[in-house]
Amino acid sequence: MEGRFITFEGGEGTGKSTQARMLADALERKSIAAVLTREPGGTPGAEAIRGLLLDNALDWNAEGEALLFAAARADHVANVIQPAVEAGKWVICDRFLDSSRAYQGGEGSISDADIMTLHSIGSRGYLPDLTILVEVDDAEREARLSARDGDESDRIGGKSATYHAKVAARFHALAEAETQRFVIVDGLGTPEDVHARVLQAVQDRLGGIS
Repeated sequence: MEGRFITFEGGEGTGKSTQARMLADALERKSIAAVLTREPGGTPGAEAIRGLLLDNALDWNAEGEALLFAAARADHVANVIQPAVEAGKWVICDRFLDSSRAYQGGEGSISDADIMTLHSIGSRGYLPDLTILVEVDDAEREARLSARDGDESDRIGGKSATYHAKVAARFHALAEAETQRFVIVDGLGTPEDVHARVLQAVQDRLGGIS
C-alpha cells in the first residue's frame, strides 16, 4: 500500500490530538500500518526542543520560535515522517507546518513567505497529503481550555482568549486558501461524532479506508 501523510491542525482545545489518535487506531484496526506522532516532537532532538518552546520560564520572540520549530520539524521529517511514508505507512501527525504559519506567521511577526522559506530549507518543502483542520467556536474553545488546563497552562496555551481567537481565524484563512490540501472538520459533538466526520473526510480525499 502507498504511504500517506496526514496532519491535524487547529487552535488549542479543538480536540485535534484526540482525533489524531483515534484515526491512527482506526487505521490499525483496518490493518493499515500507522505511525502517530506530534510536533514539535517525534524524535529525541525535537522533543528536547519542544521542552524549550513550551517552558513558561522562557520568553521566545517570534523569530526564535520560528527557527526552533523549523529545526525540530527538519529532524522529524528526515528521521520519522518521510522514511515511514516511503515504507508504505500512514503517518498521522498532531500539528505540522501550518501551526507555524498560524502562530508565528499569523500572530507573530514572521511573514508566511519566511515560514515557507525555513520549511524549504529545513524540510525540503515536504507537505502532507491531507491536512485536517478541526474547528470549534470561541466559547467552546475557552470552556475546553479551562477544563483541560485550569491554572496550569503551558506558555502557548496560557495566552489570552483574543490571541487564540486570532490564531483560529488564521488557520481558517489558510484552509480556505489551500482547499486542495485542507479539509475543515467541525469539532463540536462527542469525540465519536467528530471521528466519523474525520473518517469520511479521509475516505473522500484519499480513499483506501472504507
